[in-house]
Amino acid sequence: MRRNIHVLQIAFTYIGTIVGAGFATGQEILQFFTRFGSLATATIMLATAIFIWLGTRLMLIAHEISAHSYEDVNLHLFGPKAGKWISWITLVILLGVNSVMLAGSGSVFMEHLHLNYQTGLLLTLLCTFLLLRKGMHAILQMNSILVPVMMLLSFLMIISTLNTPNYDNFIVIKTDHHPLAVWLAPILYTSFNLSMAQAVLVPLGSQTASKSTIRWGGVLGGIGVGIMLMAAHFAMSAQMPGIQQFEIPMGNVAVQLGIAVQTVYMIMIFLEIFSTFVADIYGLTLQLQKYVSVSPRIITLFIMLVCFLISQFGFSSLLSLLYPIFGMVSVFWAGVLIYYGHKGHPLTPFNRRNGILTGRLKQTTYKR
Repeated sequence: MRRNIHVLQIAFTYIGTIVGAGFATGQEILQFFTRFGSLATATIMLATAIFIWLGTRLMLIAHEISAHSYEDVNLHLFGPKAGKWISWITLVILLGVNSVMLAGSGSVFMEHLHLNYQTGLLLTLLCTFLLLRKGMHAILQMNSILVPVMMLLSFLMIISTLNTPNYDNFIVIKTDHHPLAVWLAPILYTSFNLSMAQAVLVPLGSQTASKSTIRWGGVLGGIGVGIMLMAAHFAMSAQMPGIQQFEIPMGNVAVQLGIAVQTVYMIMIFLEIFSTFVADIYGLTLQLQKYVSVSPRIITLFIMLVCFLISQFGFSSLLSLLYPIFGMVSVFWAGVLIYYGHKGHPLTPFNRRNGILTGRLKQTTYKR
């Protein structure tokens, strides 16, 4: 029974990590899938398969080498020099992505809760700082509550969309985009999200005792992400092309469910952004602890300050500018992860001087 609960916790944390600002608000799904019309159904299925395969592989590698942070996995995959560079690039990208998520929380407050943009930013930062005191355990518990509720709301949205005149748009809308752009989109999307999720999936896999638990958690998590992708795509397709004008397109879709459900859904969008933001700040803090000999509290405050300053540029502007650039960088990372598994390299730790871990790392917790 406990094993099954842990499997679900891994699956929900995986889903909750992927369901960040762009996913929960609908912007990522709109940019990478829905705008490509009927072909998006097939590309979402491809993305789901990649999430199952590579997400599980990433956690298993972290488990095998007892990785403390995502840098340990990068050293294992790329070697000493390239691994260091990839880790620093990942850190910069994570700062940018978390700034986008923080901006997303401000947009939720402003566009749908009718509160000040800065209020959303500051509330998110305050709650993050307080929750991180409990480390990975708090992240697991939070996603175990939020993700099932979000999945329930997704199913309600599907049912509601079936009653709209354009419910079949997802299979009839044509696209003028080049086929290369259409089929490259799911690869960019999954590569980007998995490279960002490594800040959470690496310590999650490392701190899980059983490989079987990791595998089942990864499979269920990948399937869950695919279901939520398809539900959001289906609902937004029914309102194309007008829905593209909104910063929070899924909030506009939720209007059809009534004011009560819409309010709950918008709160859940904020909480999903919040949960991913918390998890990523946790991973970044673990990474920077290896280089800065100060209190984790100070590191966290510094990271949040940087994110707050970048988030002043606004949600949609950051999303459209940063995500495609980061996606291309992430494809290289994902390609190495695929090659690593295809060649069947043994997951055997080498000496750290050669860029790889030696022995089993001592597990540490996020203490203040």
